[in-house]
Amino acid sequence: MPKPLDIIVIGAGICGLSAAIWLRRAGHTVTLIDKDHPGAGASYGNAGLLAQWAIVPMNTPDLRKTAFKYLTSPDSPLFFQRNAWPALVPWLWQFLRNATPARNAHMTEGLTHLLTDSVAQHRALTRGTQAEDWIADSALTYAYASRAAFEADAASWETKRRAGFTPEIIEGPAVQEVEPMLGSETGFLAVLKDHGHIINPGAYMEALAKVLEDEGGTYLQAEAQDIELQGGKVTAVLTNRGRLPCDRAVLAAGIWSKPLMRKLGLRVPLVAERGYHLHFTGPSQMPKNPMMMTQGKFAVNPMASGLRCAGTVELGDTTRGPSRGPRDLIARNVRKLFPALKYEGVEEWMGFRPSTPDSLPLIGEIKGTGVHAAFGHQHVGLTAGPKTGRLVAALIDGQPPNIDLAPYDANRF
Repeated sequence: MPKPLDIIVIGAGICGLSAAIWLRRAGHTVTLIDKDHPGAGASYGNAGLLAQWAIVPMNTPDLRKTAFKYLTSPDSPLFFQRNAWPALVPWLWQFLRNATPARNAHMTEGLTHLLTDSVAQHRALTRGTQAEDWIADSALTYAYASRAAFEADAASWETKRRAGFTPEIIEGPAVQEVEPMLGSETGFLAVLKDHGHIINPGAYMEALAKVLEDEGGTYLQAEAQDIELQGGKVTAVLTNRGRLPCDRAVLAAGIWSKPLMRKLGLRVPLVAERGYHLHFTGPSQMPKNPMMMTQGKFAVNPMASGLRCAGTVELGDTTRGPSRGPRDLIARNVRKLFPALKYEGVEEWMGFRPSTPDSLPLIGEIKGTGVHAAFGHQHVGLTAGPKTGRLVAALIDGQPPNIDLAPYDANRF
């Protein structure tokens, strides 16, 4: 393969930034474009966890039994935009069809290969740069009301154990000794050692953009409007700032990848998993390590600028602003689980996470066009971004991947 190739990377979230950096390190001429600043979307507002353990898909085989509970409970972390139901029904049907033992095993295997070395992948991407300063080593604590609640998650923990994640158990009064900010509602902890988190996702994305430019890449604020093909091969990306010729392109624009895929002849069943966070500034308490609160299904991350509590799932579209329900649920659970927490202020955020009905992203070349997909990671985009970018860069550079990419086939829909 001739070098250097001229490559346009569309989307400056974690996947696009990672792909651009690895492609530049392979010697190619790389231009990264985004309609906003680097990390302006979900890569900015995520929980900041490097979720190596998040290998159990949401559509588990017991979904048919638990769906009614999630749909009817006032404390459910699952929400729907009513106006989006007509578009959601076909996606939900595919999501439900994937909730079988065989499909669950397939999805779990795909997530395992993509996620379980996340901290090492982030370290490899940033080693020797200032971006590395935003990565912190830590444990990850699952917080439960009781041992019975933990045991009710036995199937999920068995899957994690098979992947090498065996927790240290803490219960009774020792819970508050380990994490003093936890109230009496929490009586059991399952702690996973040797993990990590990002202490400021927005600053991390800006630092990665600087890494790209310091290493000879280019960042251009421009909105991709179309992809030009000649003879079935990409020749340019058309933007609001003109035509950008290229030999290859990477589509890593998250939920905004969907209309560009349609222009390439693929209708990808991608919906917006509208994620929320509350970011507390000047908190009176911080956890020693990031936590997953199983009551309320939200993550808690001590960051450089405060305490971030992020979670809930609202399926819908990208046309409407935030809903009150998901934010109010996080706030109620924060008050219940951290009863002594005080803070100076709170930032509310909502962003769009691109979700597929089989819980797996799209990674690889699209229909032989020279355009490579790198999107669709749902709520694990930050975790999987560096490895996704590295895989795409290797494919474009003609290097064989070290894992089976079939589960992430960009043409499977």
